[in-house]
Parts: sequence; C-alpha cells; structure tokens
Amino acid sequence: MQIAAFLEPLLNGLLTGAYYLVIALGLSLIFTLGGVVNLAQGAFYAIGAYLAVTLSAQLGFAGSLAVAPVLVGLLGVAIERLLHLRFQRADPILPLLLTFGLAMVAELGLRAAFGAAPLADTMPAALGGNIALGDVVYSAYRVVLLAAAVVVVTLTWLLIHRTPFGRVVRAGAQNPEMVGALGISLAPYRMAMAALGAGLAGLAGVLLAPIVTIHPAMELNLLAAAFVVVVIGGLGSFWRLVAAALLVGIAREFAASITPAAGEASMYLLMGLVLLFRPRGLFGERALRFG
Repeated sequence: MQIAAFLEPLLNGLLTGAYYLVIALGLSLIFTLGGVVNLAQGAFYAIGAYLAVTLSAQLGFAGSLAVAPVLVGLLGVAIERLLHLRFQRADPILPLLLTFGLAMVAELGLRAAFGAAPLADTMPAALGGNIALGDVVYSAYRVVLLAAAVVVVTLTWLLIHRTPFGRVVRAGAQNPEMVGALGISLAPYRMAMAALGAGLAGLAGVLLAPIVTIHPAMELNLLAAAFVVVVIGGLGSFWRLVAAALLVGIAREFAASITPAAGEASMYLLMGLVLLFRPRGLFGERALRFG
C-alpha cells in the first residue's frame, strides 16, 4: 500500500509535468525569436481540445490528432504575421497586450460557438483499459499520454539542437543582426517557431481532451501552471524548463493526494519560494538562448 500511495501520485505528477512542459515549451519557442510572451498560448490549447471534439466525429481520434495541431499551428502563424509584427513595430509592449486580448476573444468565441456547458471527448477504444503496475492499477491512456509527451519533447530538442534549422534559430536568438548580415532572413524561422509553439499547445489540447473537462475557460489553469514553470525554469532554457515542469507537476500531484486544494496551492507556493530565495530562477541565471 505504501508503494501504491507513492507510485500513483508520482506517475500523475510526471504526466501533469509533461503537459505543463509542452505548453511552456510553446511559450519559450515563440519567445525565442519573436520576443513575445504569448498570453494566448492557453487559448491554442483550448482550441485544440474543441477541434478534437469536432473533428473526432468525422475523422476519428487519429484524424483529429493529425489535423487539429496543424490547424492551430496555422492560426499561430496568421497571428504572428498579421498582428504580432505590426504591433511590435509600433511598441514592443503591444504584442503582450494583444495576446491577452486574443485569449479573451478566443474564450468568448468558443463560448459563442459551443456554448458554456462543458463537453467531453470520447477516449479511443483501443487505448482504453488499465495497466497493472504492481499494486497500482493505472489508466492505459495516461501511460500513452506520458509516452507521447516524451516523444514530443525529444523531437523538439532534436529539432532545435541537431538540425540546420535549429542552428539558425539559436543563432538568431543570440545575435539576430549577425544572422541578418550573413544574408539569412529570420522571417520564415519566426513563422515556423510560431507554428510549432501554437501547434504544441493544440496537440496538448487534442491529447488531453478525453481526460479533461472541455469548457471555454479551460486554458486558464494550464496557462497559469505553464507560467509558474517559466518563472522557475526561465524562458529560453530547454532543460531548465524540463526540470521545472516535472518539479511543479510532481509537487502538485503529491500535494493533491492530501487534498485537492493543496495541489492547486502548492505550485504557487513553490513559485513564491523561488521568487523569494532565488529571484533569477531556481536554476540560476536566465539563459540567453534556447539551449
């Protein structure tokens, strides 16, 4: 029983931290080249979940998993091209206000289109059931979610650190003037990062849709947790974000095993302690590049 009491919140914490990480990675990717702290990132997550419900009826779970993140990524590109750049040229603070406004518009738009009543997505029949891990009976779908998060994070790291695309992105984050002097336009790379950041949030929405309550304001809790992760780990640092996300997720689930209210409060308490004793972040200096 003692092992079960420890293993279940640990697995839940790893899963929770993994999806906090996916959202926080999207925030960091968009910030890396665009310099925008995107408060609409949670809205992309909610849109992905609603698209999952809508598309699953016609395309099935696999179809919605393939199509919804692409659509959300294209939405991210459209916002970056049509709005972010225009507002950023006028005043660097305006994109922050813009993304806050877009998050509100997205919530109201979802409410108008789908109503305020919560929705539920259907879990794929092939991924249903449970897996016995010793004394712990754990949802098979949650195990798949955890594995999917590991794959997504690994592929993102490989893209940023092991490809020519990633080398340009990291160089552009450090010294965009030098990259421009070499004749490399960063505009398509900004578009790609906007698509990737938004698409990751949309993917999280699709994958989590069968196990969460889908409602217009669903992005608020996950976005708040992603910002806690960013405060602890720092924007622009891949492995610090990973460590911070897992720490927040595990701390939250162990606290929630005592009482649900403690789980919600634990991550803010953790952030407060970090700001009090380590104002530059739990892991020291903020990174200057996505490395």
